[in-house]
Amino acid sequence: MPRWTAGLALLLALAGQPGFADEADADRRVAARPSLTLIIDDLGQNPARDRRVLQLPGPVALAILPGTRHAAELAEQAHRAGKTVMLHMPMAPAGGRFAWHPQLPHDELARRLDAALAAVPHVRGLNNHMGSAMTEQPQAMTWLMGELQRRHLFFLDSRTSPRTVAAASAQRTALASLSRDIFLDDDPSPAAVAERFQAAIALARKQGSVVIIGHPHESTLALLERELPRLTAQGIEWVDVGQMIATRGNRAMAAHGRGGIYR
Repeated sequence: MPRWTAGLALLLALAGQPGFADEADADRRVAARPSLTLIIDDLGQNPARDRRVLQLPGPVALAILPGTRHAAELAEQAHRAGKTVMLHMPMAPAGGRFAWHPQLPHDELARRLDAALAAVPHVRGLNNHMGSAMTEQPQAMTWLMGELQRRHLFFLDSRTSPRTVAAASAQRTALASLSRDIFLDDDPSPAAVAERFQAAIALARKQGSVVIIGHPHESTLALLERELPRLTAQGIEWVDVGQMIATRGNRAMAAHGRGGIYR
């Protein structure tokens, strides 16, 4: 079991219980400095852009699509560089041989999860690629969180649907997990990406932490290469996914729940 997941067992068991913290405490847990965690999705398809993500000067997490031409090679490189490797698991409406769909039985979901994990070595956790149809399915999400618990993997809810039940299922299972706060580049224009990054910094200062997901667009990479080295001077601490899980302790932020409990 990874060291950071073992140390969280009791904390996460408590965090999943209603009343563990009042809303003010849950939403304003502020460390010594506001903290930021960054995940880059959709990797494994373009070696030049993958390399730029890998070379970002800090604990970026790489969410790699299974079945892409460079998935295994990139995962090996990221592992050697000490970066967090994540499985970017395709979920409906995404297609392909790994994709999860609501009508699939659990044994087929398990087979596809096994195949995806085999395609991306050194995985420490999973987030959903697309998945708005799948993350709305309570039974499938409860099953998934149990599987990830058994495998000692964390879960990040990308929150591609306002009706997602994934984070709530993870919380009830006391699985090490997070929810995305900011998508950096829904609009990949340089001005929009810059605006979203500043919104992320402001949110980190407001609630003590922020979880950002971006994609390997040219505009996103250019902004991150320019702005990430400035975080320390702005009083923001860039932390890896494991540290953010420990900081938040499975609590929902105000946008996603009440009293630390996911809606």
